[in-house]
Amino acid sequence: MDYSKVISQKAQSIPPSGIRKFFDIAADMKDCISLGIGEPDFITAASFSDAGIASIKEGKTQYTSNDGLFALRENICKYVHMLGGPLYAPEDEVLVTVGASEAIDVSFRALLDPGDEVLIPAPSYVSYAPCVKLCHAIPKAINCKAENEFKLTPEELEEAITDKTKVLVLPYPNNPTGAIMEEQYLRAIAPVIIKHNLIVVSDEVYGELTYGATHTSIANIEGMRERTILINGFSKIFAMTGWRIGYLCAPHELVSVIRKIHQYVIMCAPTASQYAATAALELSFQNGFQEVEDMCRQYNERRVYLVKRLNEMGLTCFEPKGAFYAFPSVASTGLDGKEFAEQLLLTHKVAVVPGIAFGESGRNHIRISYASSLENIKIALDRMEHFVNSLKK
Repeated sequence: MDYSKVISQKAQSIPPSGIRKFFDIAADMKDCISLGIGEPDFITAASFSDAGIASIKEGKTQYTSNDGLFALRENICKYVHMLGGPLYAPEDEVLVTVGASEAIDVSFRALLDPGDEVLIPAPSYVSYAPCVKLCHAIPKAINCKAENEFKLTPEELEEAITDKTKVLVLPYPNNPTGAIMEEQYLRAIAPVIIKHNLIVVSDEVYGELTYGATHTSIANIEGMRERTILINGFSKIFAMTGWRIGYLCAPHELVSVIRKIHQYVIMCAPTASQYAATAALELSFQNGFQEVEDMCRQYNERRVYLVKRLNEMGLTCFEPKGAFYAFPSVASTGLDGKEFAEQLLLTHKVAVVPGIAFGESGRNHIRISYASSLENIKIALDRMEHFVNSLKK
């Protein structure tokens, strides 16, 4: 059978993730150290897991409401406000999703018609553009610059807008660069967004992971709550990647439409995961987010060490102030990011991700995750330094 004639042309046109290739090779390579994976190396706190397990043992295995457990939504609203976001109503302004990934997908489906343009600051997370394309809309990269610490400027935003632009993705703290947008920078772009009547899909899944800076949601800037879909999740900050729990907060007019798509394609997020997430927030409110603070402290220690070593070996790296990634330039080696990553993996058994996977502006960069033990990071950087030195001979 010629499957090319029955498979959607749109689906066929989407390339596989540029990240997976290196993960797959590294997984089969003995003694390989991977600094490529964007997943905490911590495990879910036992008290959170126990709540999910208890819900199963107690027979709480039915569907929840489409929106998610009300207690979870109440806690999400409290948490978002605590993190510098606006107050949302748990009754009709919150939707619990299967990870932040579903929240991104259903938001685009609710907003986009064929031919609409979506602006995506780049480098950026790999799933935005494919999700836009699956809506028969047009992703349009805004190439942010290292000299601006990969922040989005008002001038860059204004220049990219056309009469077809409908949505701006705001992916800060950023994967892969570790860039953040502090409040003053959000205030600078807000007038441009309002002027052109754009909707913002604000992916804040790394919002709690900032170092020496405070995260602010653009939804909390004057005039922006009504035009922002705030997306977050439990995967990164609570080390709950496999539980697949995320959420979005937005005005009820937007949530009511997004909910319809969620109803038909998902029904509800996994029930046990919702109970675990509820416990994660309730227990963290009680103990002052002790697990989160400990995780952030360890990430920061790794971050400082990693950036110092990279710059010392000649791989220029601006200081990432959010998430758990560094995005050094490898231009000084004479290789682009893809060549560097391939040769490093094959000759020195260290896996990183080529920056081109996140957009053209990342061509001469690599992404390094410090969601790995400091011991592994030290060994990997010793190998990397040996590789860099070998290129100079």
